[in-house]
Amino acid sequence: MPRAFSERAFTPAVRAHQERMGSAKTYAKFIEDGPQQGHLIGEPEKEFIQARDGFYQSTVSETGWPYVQYRGGPVGFLKVLGPQTIGYADFSGNKQYISRGNLDGNDRIAMILMDYANQRRLKILGRVEFTEGEAAAASLYPDEAEAPAERAVIIRVEALDWNCPRHITPRFTEAELRPHLNTLGQQLAQLQAENERLKQELAKFG
Repeated sequence: MPRAFSERAFTPAVRAHQERMGSAKTYAKFIEDGPQQGHLIGEPEKEFIQARDGFYQSTVSETGWPYVQYRGGPVGFLKVLGPQTIGYADFSGNKQYISRGNLDGNDRIAMILMDYANQRRLKILGRVEFTEGEAAAASLYPDEAEAPAERAVIIRVEALDWNCPRHITPRFTEAELRPHLNTLGQQLAQLQAENERLKQELAKFG
């Protein structure tokens, strides 16, 4: 786990529990040793982030309740704007504005980006800024956008962590399966044609 992430995630209560469970020495090196790292978006992270069609985000209300939401869009709707900045155009949804309201009181956000097919996930901790209005979000519009956005969402990344792939069940989107389905379809068509040809040959012998 990168130092930038562990410094934020390993609170005194977390470290106390690590002590009780015998893992404190293992994880101490992620806080105490080495240079600061895990706070900049490198090329692997940039490629991964901009290849996603959705992510999970968590915010916390003023009453202390966490709220997890899934945000989706066309591939590339979440854009890398700099080594510590990502953003997206926020379009109108069900107009509950739970995440939006939570972030007014606490600008911290936690995100998990999933690649189920390749069993990879990236965790991001950051702080959110909003710029209201369609014009502010125009530069963040995905190519497939058909409606005006309500605001631009800018996330200042404070820490990233490539999480352990263990227990990620592989799942595949239609787009990921399509090349394989096309190949199977072609093979099936060839077999059907060959079967029909053989039937016609057999018919000649009455």
